[in-house]
Amino acid sequence: MLSRNFRLQKVGDINWLEKNYGFSNVGFSIDELIVLDVSRNERNQDEFSEVLKTLTNDCFAPIAAGGGINSVADATKLLRSGADKIVVNSALHSNKPLISELAQEFGRQCIIASVDCKQIEDKFYIATNNGSNMTDLTLTKFLKQCSDLAIGEICINSIDRDGTGNGFQIELLDCLPELFEIPVIISGGVGNYSHLAEGLNDARVDAVATANLLNFMGDGLASARAQLVNLGIDLPNFDLIKNTI
Repeated sequence: MLSRNFRLQKVGDINWLEKNYGFSNVGFSIDELIVLDVSRNERNQDEFSEVLKTLTNDCFAPIAAGGGINSVADATKLLRSGADKIVVNSALHSNKPLISELAQEFGRQCIIASVDCKQIEDKFYIATNNGSNMTDLTLTKFLKQCSDLAIGEICINSIDRDGTGNGFQIELLDCLPELFEIPVIISGGVGNYSHLAEGLNDARVDAVATANLLNFMGDGLASARAQLVNLGIDLPNFDLIKNTI
């Protein structure tokens, strides 16, 4: 799926993606691949698990997978299908005890919390259900709640910037509590390597995410990674590994 402001457009099935994107090459341009089931209708986890298995056959990078994780069994199925980490979103709001159960079963380092937010006037508010339901919960308050959850990383997604290519909404980082210890991934808005650099050069950010450079820019991921290395940003050189495979 392609997404702009969380409105979805279908691209193709996993076979189309493998043919046109080439995840065997993509894996050497990224540090981690995030794969989400964003189905608006009832999810088919068996089908999604088969997609994961196909990706792990080809992709060098670790995979984080999520979408509709409502139990330890759901998470187990994704991990056994090749995922290295799981991504949770709705459970952060509707089933906080599940987060503790997942951490006890797999370790908190295995859990990425995904948070979707939208700016309304001068504040950021949390959205749920793939961005379709706006809440009255501010990002500031929700991040404070997340400080007490057993999660390994948190990915903050800007609905306003999603798919626009206009750059990260950096100001949402001002909502982070003081001494926030959970590693932060910022997502939404990347259009070129300079946007990635802006995120990585912010001391509050531990990682950056992009779908745009994968979907629209041909060799955008590889080119962006090379540009970032040229800027002096410390990234692993996977070319050395690639040339030995």
